[in-house]
Amino acid sequence: MSGTVSGTVRWCWLVAIVVVLATLASQARADLPKAGLVVPGRSLGGLGLGATPLEVKAAWGTRFGRCRDCREPTWYFTYRRFEPLGAGVAFRHGRAVALFTLWSPPDWRTTRGLTTGDPAARVAGLYGPALLRTTCTNYYAMTLPSRGATTAVYIFDNQVWGFALLAHGERICR
Repeated sequence: MSGTVSGTVRWCWLVAIVVVLATLASQARADLPKAGLVVPGRSLGGLGLGATPLEVKAAWGTRFGRCRDCREPTWYFTYRRFEPLGAGVAFRHGRAVALFTLWSPPDWRTTRGLTTGDPAARVAGLYGPALLRTTCTNYYAMTLPSRGATTAVYIFDNQVWGFALLAHGERICR
């Protein structure tokens, strides 16, 4: 009989430990990266084009605002509530078709070391003269087309302002 009680006690402890670990794991919150990495043609802030809403929530968390006037479902993730710095994602048919920074979040960079705040001339210095320029309202974008996506570097006031990873055919100006 004592073996049965001892086994039951061990079983209860094991269940309790599993419940505690599961609770702690669910409380570990994903957040938008403070120093986001842009891998041209591949990812922005750890996400790639085609990500599902569940994958976006797993990577960037569940604290986001929804655009009310956008053509497609668009989520905005910011570092602080009502602050304009952060990143966004637009979906079509349940998949990410655009990933982009909001305003000019500090410490975001490309794999070649181009960062927000860098002089605009550094873009061509790092990525060559074959970049395409698109004029937007009050800013412009330098784009690096690649096989899978278009990477945009946004320039405002002669400085790198932000980045985007866009599916082919998505509008560059955001």
